[in-house]
Amino acid sequence: MSRFFAVSDVHGCDVALETLLTSLDLREDDGLVQLGDLCDRGPDTARVIDLLIALGEEIDVKVILGNHDEMFLGALGRPGFRDVGPNWMAFGGKETLESYGGLPGDVPAEHIRFLENAAGVVERGRDIFVHAMIDPALPLSEQSPATLRWEKLTYEEPPPPNGRRVVCGHTAQASGEPRVWPGWCCIDTKVYAPGGWLTALEIAEDGTNRVWQANQQGDARGPFDLARFEDRG
Repeated sequence: MSRFFAVSDVHGCDVALETLLTSLDLREDDGLVQLGDLCDRGPDTARVIDLLIALGEEIDVKVILGNHDEMFLGALGRPGFRDVGPNWMAFGGKETLESYGGLPGDVPAEHIRFLENAAGVVERGRDIFVHAMIDPALPLSEQSPATLRWEKLTYEEPPPPNGRRVVCGHTAQASGEPRVWPGWCCIDTKVYAPGGWLTALEIAEDGTNRVWQANQQGDARGPFDLARFEDRG
């Protein structure tokens, strides 16, 4: 039976990503969506992207563009992506460039294409996968890039219509645990911070959801039933 996973914001934490993927023991017919923010803060953005490119040669991998990925592309001068100027370096861009050797010209064209081809939204069944959030009052086709990649959650968002659920990252949970409330599931568990974790949400065909985690020290834990995290502030 095939399995499907959503993976939260990696932020250059290559050891956490590698440990998590090993724990998941992915198979050829499995699928995975990564919720964005591959870049910045952690030590090895370049290796994170290499790991996901290699994984995409083995299973179905979809990547969503995060705001940090957009800042990276903007800093590289790619058209259509927000350039925040020197602020990017303070937001983790320094670590990203160092992982490539220190200069924008050192970034491989393959990595730039990989990020430029990332999606804004991915849909699967009742689930809507996005980096930051959506406006539940608007159709998905009318969501703005700012909402999809930059807006922070308030935890007062109403559920999307028609029994759908948003699975997102971006709003980092310092607790190291997912935040779950009706119609929403945020799995950014602040992997780059002390005590932080990288989270994978397994969404089974029978409707059960399980949480797997790993950290940059190479530790893994789980799986846990997602229900244990519901409505915990």
